Formats: sequence, structure tokens, C-alpha cells
Amino acid sequence: MNEINDPFASEDITPPISEEWEAKRRVASAIKQLTEVLVTSSPDIQKMHDIAAQLETTAEEFSRSPRLFGRLDWIRSGQHGSFGQVSHELNPIGGYANPIAPPVNAWLEDDKALGHCLCGWVYEGPPGSVHGGFVAAIFDQFMGVAQKLGGRPGMTGYLHVNYHSRTPLNTDLKLEARLVKADGRKTTIVASMWADEVLTASCEALFVEPRSGIHSLENQQRG
Repeated sequence: MNEINDPFASEDITPPISEEWEAKRRVASAIKQLTEVLVTSSPDIQKMHDIAAQLETTAEEFSRSPRLFGRLDWIRSGQHGSFGQVSHELNPIGGYANPIAPPVNAWLEDDKALGHCLCGWVYEGPPGSVHGGFVAAIFDQFMGVAQKLGGRPGMTGYLHVNYHSRTPLNTDLKLEARLVKADGRKTTIVASMWADEVLTASCEALFVEPRSGIHSLENQQRG
């Protein structure tokens, strides 16, 4: 089994660390299903208004529960897991409890990073294809994991994405990355995205470690 503090330890998806996150993953999955149905169905107008009324009531009831705004609040509460665990659940691209995430699963293997994801109809840009902005976001998340190969993870400095061919929807997208250079606080990574053995996009990214180290972000206080 993966070390629970390292969600990216292997190809296996790390299970939720608590019943709370297990339930939140279930809610996220239901919302994801609903969103996929919304963009692929055409019920009559009154039915859509009825559904909207039900969802508005649910959202209102949900909003009365205790609220935590931002990952730092989740971490500081001391009840929901470490920085890595909370990020693994709530990240907007890789979070398993975040309904807008595809999600991207990424892990390190020897001297490279590997990953995969699948984007449904919600992510459509050109017909039948993943929106280019989501392709870039997937690279940003995936390469953010891959930069651990350099030993000094940081924040995104730039992403240079090349789109070689369309990236198809509803297809398992394979990701691979390697370290190009680690120079002080700067780490350069290159990555590629494949669909059925076809290269759809490639990317070079620069990450810059904060002067006080990436873990200083875990202890930030809001002004």
C-alpha cells in the first residue's frame, strides 16, 4: 500500500484517509455525473427547472454545514489531514474529492514521472476534443508532481505547450515527464501527452522554489 503521506507514491490511487473524505469523494462523483449528463442531455424545459429547484435546495442545505475556505483552513483545523492529503482531495485538476477535476493521477517511477487521466464531454473544446486550456492545466498539475525529481519543488514559472494533434475526449491520456535541469531554486521539466500511441501535446515548464522553501506555503497566515 502507498505511504499515506505520499499520494503520488505509485500508479494506484491512494484511498481516502477517513470516512469524511470517502463521503466527499462520493458527493464529488455524483456532481461529476450530473455535470456530464447536463452537457449531453436535452430534457424538456420544465424538467430542467424542476431539477434546478431540487439542486438549489440541496446547495442551500449543504451551505449550512461548517465551512472551511481554502486548503490552509482545512489543514490548520487539524482534523482533515496533512497538506499533501488535503491537496490530494481538493486540487482542482488532481483532487479526487473535487468535482471539476478530471482527475489527473501522477506518480514517480525511477527517473521519470508517469500519469494518466480521462476527460469526458465536460472538457470539450474543438468537437470531440479536450479544450486546449485544460490540456495546459493537466500539464501544469502533472509536471508539478514531476518536478519532485529535482528535489526542490516550487511554483510554476512558465508553461510552453505545443499542440501536435487534437486530444480526444473519453480516451485514457498517458503522460510522461523527465527532469531537464535543476539549477538552484529553478527546475526545468519536459513532458508529453499521448492518446492511443499518438502524441497530442508536449510541454516544457519551469518551476521556481520560493526563497523560504515550498513548505513555507503550508504555514502561511492570511493577512
